[in-house]
Amino acid sequence: MTRLVRPRYMSVAYVLNTYPQPSHSFIRREVLALEAGGMSITRIAMRRPTMPLVDPADVAEEAKTNYVLEAGAISLGRAVLKSIAQSPARFGRALCTAWKLGRKSSVGRLRHLIYLAEACDVSRRAQAGGIRHLHAHFGTNSATVAMLAHILGGFSYSFTVHGPEEFDAPQALGLGDKMAEAAFTVAISQFGRSQLKRWVDPVHWARLKVVHCGIEPDKFPDPAPVTGGAPRLVSIGRFSEQKGQLVLIEAMAQIAARHADAHLTLIGDGEMRPQIEAAIAQHGVQDHITLTGWLSEADVRGELARAQAMILPSFAEGLPMVIMEAMAAGRPVIATYIAGIPELVVHAQTGWMVPAGDVNSLVAAVDDLATCDSAALSKMGALGRKRALTRHDATQEAAKLAGHFQKLLEG
Repeated sequence: MTRLVRPRYMSVAYVLNTYPQPSHSFIRREVLALEAGGMSITRIAMRRPTMPLVDPADVAEEAKTNYVLEAGAISLGRAVLKSIAQSPARFGRALCTAWKLGRKSSVGRLRHLIYLAEACDVSRRAQAGGIRHLHAHFGTNSATVAMLAHILGGFSYSFTVHGPEEFDAPQALGLGDKMAEAAFTVAISQFGRSQLKRWVDPVHWARLKVVHCGIEPDKFPDPAPVTGGAPRLVSIGRFSEQKGQLVLIEAMAQIAARHADAHLTLIGDGEMRPQIEAAIAQHGVQDHITLTGWLSEADVRGELARAQAMILPSFAEGLPMVIMEAMAAGRPVIATYIAGIPELVVHAQTGWMVPAGDVNSLVAAVDDLATCDSAALSKMGALGRKRALTRHDATQEAAKLAGHFQKLLEG
């Protein structure tokens, strides 16, 4: 395992858009693991969370985070004037970069001028805090702000790409420009790294790293055996078009017709909740589906313990945390053959893999689940648990990332 270094060598700022968020607990785990290993992490976010925080760890993170936009327009204006005064040449280069990115972007040049003002504020905060390196999560506006702050203040920077948003519009996001400018770029799976290679010159490929998102093994004690009987499923994720919940509800109508006591618990919330509620009513499966909203991590683990399997019918993904968590909890997984998921889920060993968007394949996988007794399901869960805990230990993955930081700063 790579040893994390002490704070006197490492002073890193995380540059984030909205933080913390219930669906982005992996960032919080990474930050806390880095700090536990001896790094000093400053959290800088553009705005506060947009969803209610139900997990105490997220509430604690909010209290530790510096929020750029709360300072107001006058403060941002002062930061811009300070950046111009400190180095007109650096500001000019940052302005040209923002203008160039804005020309290609779907959100336009004005939005990128706002990002430039945010970067001026981030640069000011980083200089005051003795920061040497900036790290962003997602290749969207947070990486834009980190890159512009790097140009303004001379800090090195890196960012983690998760997908699928970045892979949907790499040119509009200027992903290639960001990777070429960054000290290194992190993908969360080999699939993700392969997609990044498509959008940057091969001369930069050596600076594309893989660091998995991590879970905390001590929060997943030895699980109870999986019981047999009628299918009891749990699905976890933001209610959005990429997660495929509408397909799952359609499948549940068939599943409920075949298995009278089948039940699905949908954990999460989001912009598609009205459509999901309407689909549940349309298919008449109100008695077979429960919507919980967002839950704390402890409550999620409780729902997993009561389930036979976790089901995720996604159309597009990076590599979902909920799959790692379900496998760590000793539960088989039904998921789609997309993105980085096949790197973790092994068909017929740790669960079932199905084609994305295929209702009948989802139903068939649940039918297979229903034929398995407790011993077979528990064996599947145990294999998945070993695989998840080996590949996705948060401390080990944070150590990999810290090793990249250390090599960069010592070099």
